Amino acid sequence: MMQVCLNGPRGAADGATVPLTPQAMADAAAEAVAAGATDIHVHPKTPCGRDTVSPRVVAETLEALRARVTVPVGVTTGAWAEPDPSARLARIRDWTVLPDHASVNWHEPGAEEVAAALIDLGVGVEAGIWSGTDGAARFAVSPLRPEVLRVLAEVTDTSPETAENTARMLLTELGPALSRGPVLLHGEDGGAWPVLRLAGRLGLATRIGLEDTLLLPDGDRALSNAQLVDRGLSQYGSARRSS
Repeated sequence: MMQVCLNGPRGAADGATVPLTPQAMADAAAEAVAAGATDIHVHPKTPCGRDTVSPRVVAETLEALRARVTVPVGVTTGAWAEPDPSARLARIRDWTVLPDHASVNWHEPGAEEVAAALIDLGVGVEAGIWSGTDGAARFAVSPLRPEVLRVLAEVTDTSPETAENTARMLLTELGPALSRGPVLLHGEDGGAWPVLRLAGRLGLATRIGLEDTLLLPDGDRALSNAQLVDRGLSQYGSARRSS
């Protein structure tokens, strides 16, 4: 699976290529799917460009994307979008249009409650396990572990030299979880491409997009999410064939 992560917490300061409005996200999603993406991860934004779990904004974003694509669409539930765990949970329970899946960062306060609410709503849970956190340890003892859609093994090490090793350590931490369901491995910024190639060698699902990196493998600025997906599939395929 090649997921495209359209925007993440990035904003206008990161350049005009980052889609911030529902229409721009929908256009970017359609182009990325045409380039080969099979799944979408998006951060709905307020008019001022801030990530949000607002029922209204989530609905507008999902409706815009689904008018253009038929692949699964997922959203973030990151704590930065609504720092108060109780308020975050209440807003998610008030969603009127549901995503196919939503990411839940297991090291964040309220993660278990958010994941349980999503499961109750019939929304797939991507369990975000970040390197450098206690997310793997928390997930290992979670009663919800068998119910998640997949694990997002998220490598926060942005060094091109060390990100692959950090990714391997994270996968080791996850241990038994890797044999019980799908795993999507990805990196960010300088670590994005090394970790994507590792995912290819290991045969794991992965993702790429302007959330994870603004640069192509050669260091040039990416012109679009679709261009990143195209290069990502090429890099993944080459790594897979060489494994």
